[in-house]
Amino acid sequence: MSYSIRFTDEERKLADSYAKVHGISLGEALKSALFEKIEDEYDIALYQKVKKEFDKNPKTYTLSEIKEMYGL
Repeated sequence: MSYSIRFTDEERKLADSYAKVHGISLGEALKSALFEKIEDEYDIALYQKVKKEFDKNPKTYTLSEIKEMYGL
């Protein structure tokens, strides 16, 4: 599957320069940026969910306590 993206001349120069510095094609750079963005947003959503749960019960455990709880 392929897509067409319109860049201004300045955007294209910047994107091409970025790809060249990293030794990848422009397509690879764009694909990588897209999936990094998706992963970042997923991580933020997961953090917010876990933070809510922690705020309800902010009990923490030491590593020793966890090992003891799980028989490690």
